[in-house]
Amino acid sequence: MNNSKPKLKGTKKLFIQLGTCSRTLCHILNREFGHPMETEELAADPLAGGIMQRGHQCGMLWGAALAVGAESYRSCGACSPAIGKAITATQSVMESFSNRTKCINCRDITQTDMRSKWDTVKWFFSGRFISCFTLADKWAPEAVCSAVEGLTQPVDSTHSPVSCATEVARKMGATEEEMVMVAGFAGGMGLSGNACGALGAAIWMNTLTWCREQNNSNIIPDQAAGKKGKVKTPFFNPYANSTVMAFYRATDSKILCHEITGQRFKSIEDHTEYIKNDGCKNLINALANSKVSSFKFSKSA
Repeated sequence: MNNSKPKLKGTKKLFIQLGTCSRTLCHILNREFGHPMETEELAADPLAGGIMQRGHQCGMLWGAALAVGAESYRSCGACSPAIGKAITATQSVMESFSNRTKCINCRDITQTDMRSKWDTVKWFFSGRFISCFTLADKWAPEAVCSAVEGLTQPVDSTHSPVSCATEVARKMGATEEEMVMVAGFAGGMGLSGNACGALGAAIWMNTLTWCREQNNSNIIPDQAAGKKGKVKTPFFNPYANSTVMAFYRATDSKILCHEITGQRFKSIEDHTEYIKNDGCKNLINALANSKVSSFKFSKSA
């Protein structure tokens, strides 16, 4: 595909159908790249609201970064170069988003604490929730363009790039494609120093396990295709919750990358060197150990 601004139709309707900003943007970019990934997109649900409604990076960014990572892997065909490309392209997507919104965090955009039931009720009944649909509608074409542009940029690294998020995914048994899908989460997403990308990767990996279990039980239908059936969203799945608890225990409840690491990474090489020198080793291991292999849900759960 070229990098001309696509004319996307039905973004608001799609957002309503899919239910979360993170899944919607992941779906849109995957669709534009020509490779829908239904289960992987669904597993992005808990990243909405800035990581399980905690107000950090907007879910649209998490979803877009996953799709960018998948396309990076397809274009490179190998894990190592694809990691660097995914990080660079994620930075491009984040710059595009920031140019439109002047911020990247959900709480700053919505002016709402999504973990407060009262705040959420006010946000909904005041009609302010419509602004998220409008933002997705306006930014989605720009997200596609910035992703394509970012994927064509040279990678700022002379060594084999490493991502903290990819290391977590690898230790959790991810495929190479899954490892690269989360690569852009590195260093608080695009090396920005915000909420931990390794946490985002672990939540997504464990939620992916949950989704596959539910798919095997024929509980989750293809909402985008309009198929009927019982819908069971992974937004509040227990795997994601247990992942966050393990993370907080390992970081003494810190969540921002720059606070956990004590630094802001200036380049992919900086981040690579940090991880190769056992930076965040204990945290990466703690998140990897949060991996779940099986958990049986009853159909009435």
